Amino acid sequence: MPKRGKNYAQAREPIDRTKRYGLEEAVQMAVTSSFAKFDETVDLAVRLGVDPRHADQMVRGAVVLPNGTGKTNRVLVFAKGEKEREAVEAGADVVGADDLIEKIKGGWLDFDKAVATPDLMGSVGKIGKILGPRGLMPNAKTGTVTFDVAKAIREIKAGKIEFRVEKNGIVHAPVGRVSFGSDKLIPNIMSLFETLLRLKPSSAKGTYLKSITISTTMGPGIKVDPVFTKELAR
Repeated sequence: MPKRGKNYAQAREPIDRTKRYGLEEAVQMAVTSSFAKFDETVDLAVRLGVDPRHADQMVRGAVVLPNGTGKTNRVLVFAKGEKEREAVEAGADVVGADDLIEKIKGGWLDFDKAVATPDLMGSVGKIGKILGPRGLMPNAKTGTVTFDVAKAIREIKAGKIEFRVEKNGIVHAPVGRVSFGSDKLIPNIMSLFETLLRLKPSSAKGTYLKSITISTTMGPGIKVDPVFTKELAR
């Protein structure tokens, strides 16, 4: 285990690692425990009661956080003709087709999110081995393969995040910045859980939300009592 610094130890000291805190208290503790000199990202780690080895238990989706992520995403769009014009007017940072594919093959990756029209996915698939491992591959399940490129761009710019359960059953997702405070972080968290509950596989048995941990980029993890999700599930 790597040795933790003095600041981390001080931030962890008031946290009872055997306790599951209420959502509001946990968020406030995460915010006040931040000690970095930059505006740390606030992250959630949610262990789900699913087995991602089975295709029908793969949880993957996207949600537009009502208060954004605190990050400005550079959006690339694979489109031609009229859809290229729509993408430019909607605020895409880079738009193109075969020219962009060749540029990416050459090592250029100066963007954060990618959108593609369905008719170009055959060509985009040729760089799937480059985009996929970096989480940049457009996907219909997250709304980034669509002819409505303007909507996709607006959602990404507004704070849309994508998530996917890992092989050990955990979903990691950013929900904002420390500077947001509880007033903005909690609505973002609630929106994420509304989506996770909606995506619960019908084949998943037992407890779906097994554990929730909130933390900042540099700070300690704080366990959250999932009781607040019961209202969302009704």
